[in-house]
Amino acid sequence: MADEGDVLTDLDAAPQANGADNQPVAGIISQYVKDLSVENPKAPDSFQWRDKQEMDVQFNIGARKVNDELHEVELKVTATSKTSQGTAYIVDLAYCGLIGVRNLPEEQTHAFLYAEAPRILFPFARRVISDAVRDAGFAPLMLDPIDFNGLYFQQLQAKRAQEAAAAPAGGEA
Repeated sequence: MADEGDVLTDLDAAPQANGADNQPVAGIISQYVKDLSVENPKAPDSFQWRDKQEMDVQFNIGARKVNDELHEVELKVTATSKTSQGTAYIVDLAYCGLIGVRNLPEEQTHAFLYAEAPRILFPFARRVISDAVRDAGFAPLMLDPIDFNGLYFQQLQAKRAQEAAAAPAGGEA
């Protein structure tokens, strides 16, 4: 499988002839649960509640540079289930991926770290959340797919609009 030019091999390969080592490459090297917290504060009473549950699901994406070619992307998910009788459960997950990046322009690296990497990591984080909720004694929580690329470009446009609004008007002396 290493002969197929996969990301891990490309990142670890020695320089190649004819400038092939200058090819841009980015990919997931490893993924892992960095932090997982499951709270079932009203058990066993919460298992008897029949009121409709209100779900609040929050996402946050962070990235930090480990070295010149390695970044850690952290997908944080908090799922809280409440009824009129109280909080049934809270699941906090920090699911991470080590991302290898080589020879990519900064703008493309940023897009990969904040849009593509979370898209790749999300199904695995979704499974961890589902299993944690089930293991807490509730029906598994199946989170809907998220358009991370759409969210990324939406935030990018909002940031540009905010910067344009904050820029001083031209022509002032």
